[in-house]
Amino acid sequence: MGVLQHVQHQISALNDLIKINNDRIAGYQKAIEAADEAGLNLLFNEYIDQSKSYVSEIRDYIHVLGGDPAEGTTLSGKFYHAWMDVKSVFASKDNRSILSDCEYGEDVAKKAYRAALDDKELIWEDEQVVAMLNNHLEGLKKAHNTIKSLRDTVNA
Repeated sequence: MGVLQHVQHQISALNDLIKINNDRIAGYQKAIEAADEAGLNLLFNEYIDQSKSYVSEIRDYIHVLGGDPAEGTTLSGKFYHAWMDVKSVFASKDNRSILSDCEYGEDVAKKAYRAALDDKELIWEDEQVVAMLNNHLEGLKKAHNTIKSLRDTVNA
C-alpha cells in the first residue's frame, strides 16, 4: 500500500470513530430525555462532553492528514436509536434499563476502538494515533465500568 493509500485509510478509519462518538453523544442525549435523576443526567452530560472532546481531537488529526472529517452517525447507530425510540413508546424507562442501554452503547464504542487499534494499516508507524486511540479507549473503559456499576446498584 502506498503512502497516499495509507493516509486515505487512516482518514476513513478515523472518520468511522467520529461517527461512533457521534452515536455515543446521541445515545446519551436520549438517555437524558428518559432519565429522571439529576445525578445521572450530570454523568450523561459528562460523557457527551467526553465524546465531543474525542471528536475534536480526531478532527484535528484528520486535518493534519489533509482529510475532511465526517459528520453524522453510523448507519447502525441510526437504526439502534430509531429502535430505542420505538421501544420507549411501549415501555416506560426506569433508570436500570436506561443504564443498560448506555452500557450497550459503551460496549459498541469500546469494540470500535479495539478494532481500530488492531488495524495495522491505521496505526502503522504513527505513535500519535496509537496514543490518541489508547487514551480514548481508557476513557471509554472507565465510563463503561461506571455505567455498569450504577446499573448493578439500581433497584438491586
